[in-house]
Amino acid sequence: MLHVLANRTYRHLFLAQVIALVGTGLATVALGLLAYDLAGADAGVVLGTALAIKMVAYVGVAPVAAAFAERLPRRTMLVCLDLVRAMVAVLLPFISEVWQVYVLIFVLQSASAAFTPTFQATIPDVLPDEKDYTRALSLSRLAYDLESVASPMLAALLLTVISFHSLFAGTAIGFLASAALVVSVILPSPKAAEPRGIYDRTTRGLRIYLATPRLRGLLALNLAVAAAGAMVIVNSVVLVQAQFGLGQRQTAFALAAFGGGSMMAALLLPRLLDGMPDRKAMLGGVGLLVVGLFAGCFMRSYLVLLPLWFVLGLGYSLAQTPSGRLLRRSAQPEDRPALFAAQFALSHACWLITYPLAGWLGVTAGLPLTFIMLGFVAAGALLVACYLWPADDPDQIEHTHYNLDASHPHIHGAEAVGRGYRHRHTFIIDSHHTEWSHH
Repeated sequence: MLHVLANRTYRHLFLAQVIALVGTGLATVALGLLAYDLAGADAGVVLGTALAIKMVAYVGVAPVAAAFAERLPRRTMLVCLDLVRAMVAVLLPFISEVWQVYVLIFVLQSASAAFTPTFQATIPDVLPDEKDYTRALSLSRLAYDLESVASPMLAALLLTVISFHSLFAGTAIGFLASAALVVSVILPSPKAAEPRGIYDRTTRGLRIYLATPRLRGLLALNLAVAAAGAMVIVNSVVLVQAQFGLGQRQTAFALAAFGGGSMMAALLLPRLLDGMPDRKAMLGGVGLLVVGLFAGCFMRSYLVLLPLWFVLGLGYSLAQTPSGRLLRRSAQPEDRPALFAAQFALSHACWLITYPLAGWLGVTAGLPLTFIMLGFVAAGALLVACYLWPADDPDQIEHTHYNLDASHPHIHGAEAVGRGYRHRHTFIIDSHHTEWSHH
């Protein structure tokens, strides 16, 4: 898997991603402590609101930012966004009011919502080979999982020697280092095919997404992944500390078990996907999540929780990691930023539904019933995905154009059929193919 790091451009981008992720992780820990500093016992409300603002920024800002990404060189855009994030991190320690936390979090997460899809859409252009790209996706997944395990530990270590205000300095340094790494390489910027209006550019990714059967299936899978992920993230602390009467360290181990399962799947996936279609791997991953959620209602001890969380981590990564391959298959290079932004916004919209659901059900209905309800959400999403994403999903589809002139370059060599022109090629939703052709 690591041989893709031999590509200098990808290596620098990957390091930039890892460093920025650790910076964000440190900021998240410091933010919790800052909220407690400002609000005391109401810190939970402040943090909950901050996380809701983060999701709103992710859902609302990503498609708009992608529309502007078409017009700007990618390297310039990524560096500017890193600088904005560094500036916010520098300002956070000087905050004295809760509303200021909310404003800065919105700016910070809006910059992240613009950075992530632009960054993700750049990787297939840097690594055009499918196998290399699959390995890069698995490495990215590993980076996310390691960050979720390593950042809290790193923060805990640092807090023994410095105050939490200094953690924000670590975050700022992380974003500046990320910017420096992006500056050190030349990135390919695909040229937009034709000038388009801002509305067309903003909605283009969503329209391609919703018109492509495999991506409609992916949207259903996103909901299943969010249902299982929300159960783990929201209720781990309740299960471990309130139900089993254990401490913070055991909560950290539980989350590490989930991250460990996810990392195991990310390590196995490149080899697995060489011989298995994405659809089978992703539906299998969601199947594991459904079984795990239903099994959760019978869980009575911490020793059962750890392997269960590991299995949920496996399913989570299996279902999630190959999504980049689907997006890459489903768009022209110039439309990729818009499509990655649509996936970013739609998947976070799923989390916006399941986060409050997992928390609210946990409090009002009890945890066994929460497992069952979220299990039904994931099972329903799995059935919908099987229906929307056909098992027969070829790249090349034979189709007929009725609205193109005979001299149009796109139908060069096509066969005249009645009033149209018939040909076969890799089928992607774009300006010439606005709806899916059912072969």
